[in-house]
Formats: sequence, C-alpha cells, structure tokens
Amino acid sequence: MDWTALLRLPATILLILAVVALMFTLFQLVALRHRLDHGQRLAAAGRAVLLLVAFAITLALTGMGFALRGYRLLTEEAPVVDIDAHILSPQRWLLVLHWPDGTSRRVQVAGDAWRVEAVVLKWKTPLLPPMYRLDRLSGRYDDPNDEMHAPRTVVDFREAGDFDLLDLHKQYPSWVPDVDVLFGSGVFLPLVDQGHYSVSLMRTGALVARPDEATVQRIAQPF
Repeated sequence: MDWTALLRLPATILLILAVVALMFTLFQLVALRHRLDHGQRLAAAGRAVLLLVAFAITLALTGMGFALRGYRLLTEEAPVVDIDAHILSPQRWLLVLHWPDGTSRRVQVAGDAWRVEAVVLKWKTPLLPPMYRLDRLSGRYDDPNDEMHAPRTVVDFREAGDFDLLDLHKQYPSWVPDVDVLFGSGVFLPLVDQGHYSVSLMRTGALVARPDEATVQRIAQPF
C-alpha cells in the first residue's frame, strides 16, 4: 500500500484530526479533575465547557471520517482504477482491480463488458475541493435479452456502508447542508482476455475509460 497516498485521503486526514481532538479532550478532563480536587469551582466550570466542546469536535471529526471512507480528492483528471481482465469461461470473467493507493481486489463478473460507476461530491462552499468514490462495478451483456435474463453481477464499493456521507445526505439533509451531490456518468468497455483498462474521472464528473494498445487490438479482432 502507498502510505503517502493513504495520508492524502479525506477520511485519513479527518481521523488523524479526531485523534488530536481526543488527546485535547483527555487533557481537559485531567485539568477538570485537578480543578475539582483543589476546590476551584469557577476554573472547573471553564474546563468543563472546553471539555464538552472538544468532545463534540472529536465526535464530529470521527463521524465525518467514517462517512468519507472510500472518497478521494478530485483533481483535474483523477485516476480511479486500473482493471486487468482474465476469462474463466464464456461470459464469466476474473477482474483484478488496482487502486491509485496501491491496493488491489479480485472480483468475478458475468457478461460481455464491464461497467464502472462513480459518485462525485461537490460542495456549495467553493473553498472545499470536490471528492469522489468508486460506487460499483457490474457486468454488462451485449444482447438485451441476456441483460434481462442472464445472471447479473454487481460489486459494491461503498466502504462506509449505510454510514456513507451520500446516504446520510439523502436521509438527513439538514446534517450536511453544504453537500451538492453529482453522480458521475458510468462507463463500460468490452471484455477481452488479458485486457488492461484504465479508468479516470474528469473534474466535471465524467468517467473516461482507456484500454491499452494491446487491448484495443484484441477488441478489434473478429470473433
């Protein structure tokens, strides 16, 4: 894993700040206990206020950190995932996914093509940078009849589960009022054995998929 890339993730930054806030909270707790032991009621009241504020900040940072798991900052064009395809049987594929931070995952999909979808979060406050996360990967059939009746495969990439910031924004919009949600367009390409594909996300929210030269030649070969 690329630890420098991990330290640039919004969730990592927020959780590190939460740890700092927790240390400050514990310091205020010790100071409050010291004031109470020495009968300094007025000073203890001030420490109690600081303790409550620090504890609230700690909870807020921790919650935001967990809600933003899987999100990354969006630059002009951000690499989302690289995909290596290996055929298992007709319309059954093993895909090896490689993320920009160096982690990887192996999944199986059914179909004639793969499809990737991403979610982009833009903020109403212009100073905050947009963020994105890979939402799902699925298999896609060329024949609409297969699409309706053949086995479907969908891989969910929401690391935060039901605590994802997007779901929280839908259920409790008053909690995160500054979020402006934009769904990035999905993108798909035909699957070929030994195929290699790179998926990027434009700042506009549009996904772009590029096969390498060898994959382009395999796609162009007649069946």
